[in-house]
Amino acid sequence: MDLLVLLFILLLRLGPWWTAAVEDMSWTYTGLVGQSQWSEHFPECGGSSQSPVDVVTTQTKYDPGLSPLTPLGYSQHGNRPFSLYNNGHTAVVELPDWMSLGGLPWLFSAVQMHLHWGSGGPNYGGSEHTINGQSAEAELHVVHYNSELYPNMTAAMTQKDGLAVLGVLIVTGEETNPAFNNIINYLSRVRHANQKVFIPAFDVQSLLPKDLERYYRYNGSLTTPPCFQSVIWTLFHERVQISKAQLLKMETMLYSSEAEDADRMLLQDNYRATQPLNHRAVFASFAAGEVTAIVIGVMCGCVGLAVIVRFLVKTIRFFSFLRHERAAVNSSTSSWDVLTAAPMQRMKEPEKAKEKPQEMALNCTSQAETRDERPSPPKNTPVTHLVRTLLRTKTGQENPMLYLKKKVQTGKRRMRIKSWPLEIRFCTPSTWKCH
Repeated sequence: MDLLVLLFILLLRLGPWWTAAVEDMSWTYTGLVGQSQWSEHFPECGGSSQSPVDVVTTQTKYDPGLSPLTPLGYSQHGNRPFSLYNNGHTAVVELPDWMSLGGLPWLFSAVQMHLHWGSGGPNYGGSEHTINGQSAEAELHVVHYNSELYPNMTAAMTQKDGLAVLGVLIVTGEETNPAFNNIINYLSRVRHANQKVFIPAFDVQSLLPKDLERYYRYNGSLTTPPCFQSVIWTLFHERVQISKAQLLKMETMLYSSEAEDADRMLLQDNYRATQPLNHRAVFASFAAGEVTAIVIGVMCGCVGLAVIVRFLVKTIRFFSFLRHERAAVNSSTSSWDVLTAAPMQRMKEPEKAKEKPQEMALNCTSQAETRDERPSPPKNTPVTHLVRTLLRTKTGQENPMLYLKKKVQTGKRRMRIKSWPLEIRFCTPSTWKCH
């Protein structure tokens, strides 16, 4: 029994040393102790609440209780310089303890910030978190510990509510980001592992997105060994932009090997692959679907407006055509003089000049009868009524104007009206054959 008590006391005393040994154990992103082997040497890396993750916006849950984050003291850096350190895995900037983070259940004090990047330049990827499967070129992490419940980072990192990390996705563009130059311009002084240098203090909040109200929240872990599942993650929805030249310096400036090593290894692709959620919920401080809804609404509105405009144009063209046709009908039947002045079919001239007088008299009599049989307009009958009557006779429809309107709308027929005696022909536009 005394032996068991002695062993227990020994383990308690060796606890801090064991934790430090685990942290100092050599690991890499690829190779013998790469990502796929982390769980063999660091059991926490095989846990069910690991980070990073892929945030699928359609599967996030809106939580109105998530208040905007409030960086405290981020801009009040004072005259105390920051330290920049190459730990062989990334570039770390140590932060003063007066910087803290509000908007969480407890007050979290800042500890350090670091970067993750790829190796292929723009559009290649390099961020740890992804949104809807899309990665960014790099990612910034600002690490805090729960200073209300725990005395320091070492004590807090093993507790479920011990750490809070801000994740900022970084994309590339044409413009240089002056805020990131406060780090990138000094990377050449810590090119090799375990090199450290002091740099001028700067406004840390300038590295964050302007919109601190829209973010995703979930419970996860450290993204590097020992992968303690003690992190309250906040991933901002808005991305931060740096230039392609800044990204190139980030990807090619540092080495993961020490200065005295014969084989120098560039520090690249220092990001962990996304881990399964395992039924964890990802909360959003905003309605994640509202952006998609707005885009779809605008698109539907544009399509609807186009349909309405097209309908109006077709309607205007139709009524313009109808007025033109009515004007043509009215002009062709504007007076009875025009109607009656239209010549009838000419009588055939005698084929032979030498005919008997009796035949000439008969022809004259026949021409007179033909002229007498020419239709004449009824007295006191409106022209429009006469036209409707003739159209009704021609079309065989009770409402000939509606019938003609439908013919015009179909685009298969066009109407031609000649002067008196009224002659109506329906023509096919493709062949212009009339009947």
